[in-house]
Amino acid sequence: MSLKPQSIRKNMLIKVNGQEISKGEIITMSKLWTETQENFFRKMLKQGGKFTLNGVPFEVKLKSQDTTRSDGQKDGGIVQIPGLDSKF
Repeated sequence: MSLKPQSIRKNMLIKVNGQEISKGEIITMSKLWTETQENFFRKMLKQGGKFTLNGVPFEVKLKSQDTTRSDGQKDGGIVQIPGLDSKF
């Protein structure tokens, strides 16, 4: 079993030996992995970091996700309404 293209999202930067690698190359590499190694790679895709798999050094960086609403505006966050129990 190998990775599917949906596993690798656009907000991820994946490097092998310091060189950026494409989705297709990662999927091809994943055909040689065991199920345990594949699960480990999926977890590292979620959290990012540096690791070695089958002697190959990987580096996963997650690009920051902008918090925008569906209309394209930046989300203002939680608005606190002053009351008896809140202080400014």
